[in-house]
Amino acid sequence: MEAVIQLRSLNKSFRNGTVAVSNLNLTVRQGEVYGLIGRNGAGKTTALRILMGLLRADKGEATVLGWNLWEAPREQRQRVAYLSQSQQLPDWMTLRDLGRYAAHFYDRWDGDLLRQLQHRWELPWTESISRMSGGNQRLAAIALALATRPEVVLLDEPAAGLDPIARRELNQCLIDALLFGDGCTILLSTHLLADLERLATQVGIMDHGRIVAEGAVEDWQRTMRRVQVVFPEDRPPADFAIPGALRSYTLGPVVTALTRVTDEAQLFGIQSLPGARVYVFPLTLEELFVDWFHNTTTPSPTTGKESSQPG
Repeated sequence: MEAVIQLRSLNKSFRNGTVAVSNLNLTVRQGEVYGLIGRNGAGKTTALRILMGLLRADKGEATVLGWNLWEAPREQRQRVAYLSQSQQLPDWMTLRDLGRYAAHFYDRWDGDLLRQLQHRWELPWTESISRMSGGNQRLAAIALALATRPEVVLLDEPAAGLDPIARRELNQCLIDALLFGDGCTILLSTHLLADLERLATQVGIMDHGRIVAEGAVEDWQRTMRRVQVVFPEDRPPADFAIPGALRSYTLGPVVTALTRVTDEAQLFGIQSLPGARVYVFPLTLEELFVDWFHNTTTPSPTTGKESSQPG
């Protein structure tokens, strides 16, 4: 599949010395829903703002549909919809007014879709934005973004402030957007990992401004496990390691690891150790995320060993 979003060796620092993005590499292919997850301050918002052309990178390359949106003409920029984490609509305008206004700037503007979403989410049509609840203002912004019929959608915490029913409706609208016409490609940052499990095809974990692990959601759900080994002695053998562990920690006689288990035979060796008890737990995406950041050190995305890279 064609690469639609690309970040290559991207770096961005701010004047106060904060390194927001450090040698970030990311590829999102046509039709994918890529979920970007990470702790607060990992650099997710900065990466999205660079992609949208709202910030300029210090080094590296950031392109959407082959264009650097910092320099792209209007006809290219209108192919991309962006919803920021703290997006504010003009609160004196109504949703109807905003739709009429936005229609002048987008060649593929779909007023019927905006009206459908307004009805679906029961949003006020002729009341000012200021009279809407915070959740409805968020839904209004999402409806306006989707009504542009974009080829690429960049979303930063799109479901923030939404109730569970509205979140489910939003997820369905994003799925509908994927199926419309030639389809679209979505890159979103979110902390609502249960929603991401239902929506995303790919997930990348971002830490200290770079991707430390990524993969297909289906593959992670199938192979990622928490493996716990309890030894009868006070501590495990000095050279003990759980096969396939991406990161692990030891507390007394208990070794716990976030492990990629691709074959049941992978654990036969430790299961046969005299006196050792082995427990294997499946993980949700949220549990995987919590386990990943249980310690402060960051494993290499390729080897699983502790990395010497900054961060």
